[in-house]
Amino acid sequence: MAIGRSRLLTFVVLAAVVGGCARGPKYDLVIQGGRVMDPATGLDSVRNVGITGGKIAAISADPLASDSVVDAAGLVVAPGFIDLHAHGQSTSDMEIQARDGVTTALEMEVGVYPVDPWYQSMAGKAPLNYGATVSHIAARFAVFHDLEVGHWPMNRSVTAGLGAEPAGANAAASESQLESLGGAIRQGLDDGALGVGFGINYTPAATAEEITSLFQVAAERKVPVFVHTRAFGIGAIREAISTAAATGAALHVVHVGSSAGDDVPAALALIDSAKAGGMDLTTEVYPYTAASTMLESALFNPGWQANLKIDYPDLAWAKTGERLTKESFDRYRKEGGWVIIYMMKDGNVEQAIAHPGVMIASDGVPFVNGTGHPRGAGSFARVLGLYVREKKALGLMDALGKMTILPARRLEGFVPAMKNKGRIAVGADADLTLFDPTTVIDRATFTEPTQPSAGIPYVIVGGTFVVRGGELVKGAFPGKPVRITPAAK
Repeated sequence: MAIGRSRLLTFVVLAAVVGGCARGPKYDLVIQGGRVMDPATGLDSVRNVGITGGKIAAISADPLASDSVVDAAGLVVAPGFIDLHAHGQSTSDMEIQARDGVTTALEMEVGVYPVDPWYQSMAGKAPLNYGATVSHIAARFAVFHDLEVGHWPMNRSVTAGLGAEPAGANAAASESQLESLGGAIRQGLDDGALGVGFGINYTPAATAEEITSLFQVAAERKVPVFVHTRAFGIGAIREAISTAAATGAALHVVHVGSSAGDDVPAALALIDSAKAGGMDLTTEVYPYTAASTMLESALFNPGWQANLKIDYPDLAWAKTGERLTKESFDRYRKEGGWVIIYMMKDGNVEQAIAHPGVMIASDGVPFVNGTGHPRGAGSFARVLGLYVREKKALGLMDALGKMTILPARRLEGFVPAMKNKGRIAVGADADLTLFDPTTVIDRATFTEPTQPSAGIPYVIVGGTFVVRGGELVKGAFPGKPVRITPAAK
C-alpha cells in the first residue's frame, strides 16, 4: 500500500527520535547494576548510574551506554563518605582515607590559620576534597608569638621552640590581643573558612569571655563553631552548649565518645534536649575506645589525670606502642609526639554510634612513618563491618546517612558546594563509594595503623577513580577545595 510523502517523512522522523531515545547518550562512566543506597531520599534499589563531567548525569533502571563500565553487581553504591574531622591532610594520609571510602576530608576541629595560604598549599596534591575552619588555636599563636602555624597537627615544629608552656596556649588574652583574635577569625572567614574551630582543652588560658566573644563572631557570620570542649565530661559539654545558646552560634561538639567520657548517655540526652528546644546543634563519634593527641600539648598540663580520668599506664607512645610511666611521660613530653589514650568504654561508644543524628567522623591524626592511630585508616569500614554487619547496632542505611547526608547538611546551609555532596542525585557531584556489605571491614590496628580497609573496591571523586579494583590509583588528585566563597578564590 502506498504511503503519502508527508506521512513517510513523519514516520522517518519518529523512527529517528525513537531510535535516538533507545540508544541514549553516552556517559563518561557507568556504574552498572549496583545496589544504589541514597540516605537523602531513601532510595535502595538496583540502578545504573551515569557520570559525565564529574557529575551524576543519570540514575536509571534501564541500561546506560559508556565505553567505561564498572560492573557493580553485589556492591552497594553509596555517596562518598564525608569526614568532618580529618587531621591527616597530607597526600599520603588522604590516600589511606580513600581506601576507607572517604571522598571529602575536612579539618573542622583544629582548623588552620592563616586560611588562604593553606588552601593554596593543598591545590593539585589532594586525592580527596579538602577544606578547613579558621583555627582559634593557630590564631592564638599568631597573636601571641607572631607565628604562622597554618595547620597545627602537621606543623608542630613551628611551635616547638616556645618552651613547655607557650603563651599561645597558657596565657590569658589582653584586651588588645582579644581584639586581634577577633580580627584573625574574621579574616579567616573572609578567606572562605568553613566556620570556626576550637580546641579549648588545648588553650586552657582562653577565658570564658574570650570563647564567648569568638562564638559571637561566628554567630554574626552565620557559621558554626566546631568545638573540642574545655574538659572531658558533661560539665564541659554543658558549658559549650550554654555559650552557643547565649550567643546564637550554631554548635558542633566533636568526638562525643571521648568528650563526654563516662557521661555519654547524659551528654546525648542533653544534646537531644537542646536540639528539641530549637538549637542548631550536632555531634559526631569515632568507632574506637582509644583517643590520640600530642603529648606536648597543653591538654597534658598538670591535672591531666583528673581531666581525662586516667593515669600514665593508660597512655601508649605511638612510635613504639609502649605504655608510659612517669619517667617516660616526662621524657617524651619534652620530645613531643603522638600518644594513644585508652579512656573510653565499648558500650558508650556503641551507644553514640547508634544514636540518631550522631555523625561518624574519624578524628584521624597524621601518620608519621607508618605510626599513629588506626582511626585515620579504618573508621568508616569499621562502622559498616563491625557495628552494622556484626553487632547489628544500627541499620546500613542509617549508618550511611551518618557518613554522607548528615555531614553534608551540617554545612550546606552556608557552603554551597555541600549541596552537591552526600547524596546520589542527578546533578550531584560524582563522589561515590562502592563497597561489598558482606566483606567490608577495617584492617588497621594499633600495631599496624595504616593497613587499608577491605571490601571497598571503588572510590570515585568528582568522576575520577582514586581507588579502582581495590587498589589505590597513584597520582590521582581530583580533590577540590570546599570553602564558603569558592568563586572568589
